Amino acid sequence: MTVHPDIPRETVTGILARSFRNGAFVAGFVITILVLATAIVSYFWTPYDVTRLVISDKIQAPSAAHWFGTDHFGRDILSMIMVGARNSIAVALIAVGIGMGIGVPLGAFAAARGGLVDEVLMRINDLVFAFPALLSAIMITAIFGPGAVNAIIAIGIFNIPVFARVARAGALAIWPREFILAARAAGKTSTQITVEHVLPNIATLLLVQGTIQFALAILAEAGLSYLGLGAQPPLPSWGRMLFDAQTRMVVAPWMAIFPGMAIVISVLGLNLLGDGIADILDPKSRRRR
Repeated sequence: MTVHPDIPRETVTGILARSFRNGAFVAGFVITILVLATAIVSYFWTPYDVTRLVISDKIQAPSAAHWFGTDHFGRDILSMIMVGARNSIAVALIAVGIGMGIGVPLGAFAAARGGLVDEVLMRINDLVFAFPALLSAIMITAIFGPGAVNAIIAIGIFNIPVFARVARAGALAIWPREFILAARAAGKTSTQITVEHVLPNIATLLLVQGTIQFALAILAEAGLSYLGLGAQPPLPSWGRMLFDAQTRMVVAPWMAIFPGMAIVISVLGLNLLGDGIADILDPKSRRRR
């Protein structure tokens, strides 16, 4: 593997030391870990059973018994947010994985081949990119019905052209480099050069884009659930919780405030984490310091 000549080699200790001097990275890392921990804990414990309806406890304000209050069915909102976190993360993780797993090889292949192959792949890529996740979800739902799986497929399809364009742009910047010419002179094929030299040198770019797309996928999942195209009841979802709260904003504002804060905090944490990673691994930023 050849590392880009503009990126100085560092020890893991050096990278970690610089990471925790970066305010955006630290804030994003802490928030993201807390959200992930909440999702993991929800698999083993929640304050209340989210599938249990207690009508006598409906529309209760935040209290010692229910920290975030209850909804119109008497369900504990804190418990629902915890379970909703794991659903949002699972949908976003799989969708981004689909986008990265298909989009990166396509983009790298287009950059390696060039010419007509590159042109055709990128035009198809632009065609897919023209359909937002919401529109894709509506079309998929019309055929197969609403559900978390279809939301994953829709968001994943939307992510494919994003990663393809990023991978292609990064690869095109690497291919003219001297070490690529040396690899060609050594008799390596385009596939070998892509795997051994190009992909390792655009990994940072893809990592940063991955955090951004993860945040956008959480937003997309919430939007689809709000419209009834995502996770279906009784499975809790942050977007569905906002939908249920919209007609009760006056009598029970906490039903919208806490799920909304969960979405905002999660997206903010991932964006800060992505910005921090980009800053830490940017060689120009390092040289300024």
